[in-house]
Amino acid sequence: MPSKTESSQPILATSDLHVHYGKVHAVQGVSIEIRAGEVVALLGANGAGKSSIIRSLVGLTPVTGGSVVFRDQRINQLSSDARTRLGMAYVPEGRRVFGDLTVRENLQMGGYVVGARSQVEQRIEEVYGLFSRLKERHRQLAATLSGGEQQMLAIGRALVRSPDVLLLDEPSLGLAPVMIKVIYETLMRIRERGMTLLLAEQSAHIALKIADRAYVLETGRVNYAGDAAALRSDPALRESYLGA
Repeated sequence: MPSKTESSQPILATSDLHVHYGKVHAVQGVSIEIRAGEVVALLGANGAGKSSIIRSLVGLTPVTGGSVVFRDQRINQLSSDARTRLGMAYVPEGRRVFGDLTVRENLQMGGYVVGARSQVEQRIEEVYGLFSRLKERHRQLAATLSGGEQQMLAIGRALVRSPDVLLLDEPSLGLAPVMIKVIYETLMRIRERGMTLLLAEQSAHIALKIADRAYVLETGRVNYAGDAAALRSDPALRESYLGA
């Protein structure tokens, strides 16, 4: 993996981020940085705050304290559509594809912010290059796809926007091991093309295989921030922060 310089400025960052759901304090003063071209993993058990952070970054969950900064611009008050137009794309937990639309129509929906139809079609062809199975099923209704194929479609739909940062919430959730392998191999190819990735994952061993850096969350707070390779290779660190 190419090294990332510590001096490089983050493309996306939070500072003292807080998120509440009523009286529940789901995210408690989290500060993270994602630099251009790297893969960052948000790790932790269910309920640790990973999804809340991802959703607050893309504007789907209100921030109750602290700040979200994208390319040196504070974006707390921007809508999710505005953040998409700035260069962020989100792949939600559970895929959430449009089941009554075809594969190709779902991908076209991903291009609503792009503008020129020819550009959208070009990007759809690029997605087919990454996921040949989607090309084979381009006329098939999304509801009839397998879970893994729907995950491919959700990622492809986000890629049609040609984002600077791709944020994925639990991309391996509910998938068979063979399909997880395909998804993560494709994420590596996407990363090698220079795209920045932020992954929220319960399956730490999977995410750490492609991540440059990792943040481990517990009950809404960061209890580890550092090199992913060190966390992956050091049994004592894994035991301390991941329990495995």
